[in-house]
Amino acid sequence: MPYREKVAWLSLLSMLAVFIPYFTWSSMHPPGPEIPNLKQMALYAVTSLSWAAILGIGHLLLRRSAPGEATLPMDERDTAIAHKARGYAYGVLITGMIVVGGFMPFTNAGWEIANTAFFMIVLAEAVFSTSIIRAYRRQQA
Repeated sequence: MPYREKVAWLSLLSMLAVFIPYFTWSSMHPPGPEIPNLKQMALYAVTSLSWAAILGIGHLLLRRSAPGEATLPMDERDTAIAHKARGYAYGVLITGMIVVGGFMPFTNAGWEIANTAFFMIVLAEAVFSTSIIRAYRRQQA
């Protein structure tokens, strides 16, 4: 498995591990409309810091397991894969931000808008990682 595919798996799995519980909890126990809601902000901060810690530790472990591969610059194939994946992710992100910024302020407020924006950012990152994984898997088949 190429190093960049491993990094994409790490990113995808770590996002799923921390953001699925966050969004599940937030939908089952919706925060009130008040801003700032310090309890919800703390929950999001813990979630984000947990994701960053998992990513950091994962990157260190991946670098230790393949130090030569980790330092190689991106070749043309890697660049093309990342470019295409970035395009897919951008489409998801811009669609989400149009919904969040263009429609939701008329029907929703507070943390509903914030959590939807967070969700769309996480979804765009998941699309990016998934697109990279699929591209490398296709090339191996």
